[in-house]
Amino acid sequence: MEGTTILTIAIPVLVALAALVLFTTARRRDTSRAEKGDAGEAQPTGARRSAGREVERQAVLARTSSGTEITRVESPPPAPYVPPDPDSIGVTRRQFFNRSIVGLMGFSLSGFGAACIAFLWPTLSGGFGSKINVGSVDDVLSSIRDTREPFYVPEGRFYINPFPADGVEAASSVYGPSVLGGMEAGVVALYQKCPHLGCRVPWCLTSQWFECPCHGSQYNRVGEKKAGPAPRGMDHFGVTIDGGTITVDTGLLVDGPPIGTNTTGQEAEGPHCVGGSSEH
Repeated sequence: MEGTTILTIAIPVLVALAALVLFTTARRRDTSRAEKGDAGEAQPTGARRSAGREVERQAVLARTSSGTEITRVESPPPAPYVPPDPDSIGVTRRQFFNRSIVGLMGFSLSGFGAACIAFLWPTLSGGFGSKINVGSVDDVLSSIRDTREPFYVPEGRFYINPFPADGVEAASSVYGPSVLGGMEAGVVALYQKCPHLGCRVPWCLTSQWFECPCHGSQYNRVGEKKAGPAPRGMDHFGVTIDGGTITVDTGLLVDGPPIGTNTTGQEAEGPHCVGGSSEH
């Protein structure tokens, strides 16, 4: 009964849908035919062709009839070129930036060149590389005795230390005349740099030696090597004594004495400031 009931309902529905589809299709066809008929009545093909030929004929007549010729117009000669006035134009933005960049580069290069020349220019008087007047022998030695430290001359980068008179004989076989003259007067001038790698060698107050903090090289009071990796003793500057005044020539650098030199016999007088000591 249920299947029969479903078929009884479905068949009328399908028939109604089919009728609706046929009606809609027929309606569209009638509308399309009517539109085509109206267009044909409004503008027949022959009329369109006649209108097009008429337009072309009118265009030909317009071109060929008298009074429609194109008249050549003589153009006036070009005006002569007159360069613009710079004062009226002024400086453009591009010119401003270009000139600013070039000026800045020139100023920078000039400053760099001046700095290089100043660095390489030899010192003609005073300072490192020249002869430096240190002062009287008595004043320098008195200062060393009071402070128990070498007399340091920063502009010359050297130390002045006393040299014992009983070591001059042993020093004469090791040092040259430029250094030996100061030793005979009782002083030596030692360059502050370590011969190993160029570190500044400070004075150790407790041991009374020069002791390098970089790699542990040690030197006695007169710069003779006592320990460490340095290849020789501290380098010397030439010393002259004139009228009791010490003059050190920092332009004359003399290599330090070879390893094993010990003209004074001075040993460490207290604890070391850098590591321990081992005789070389």
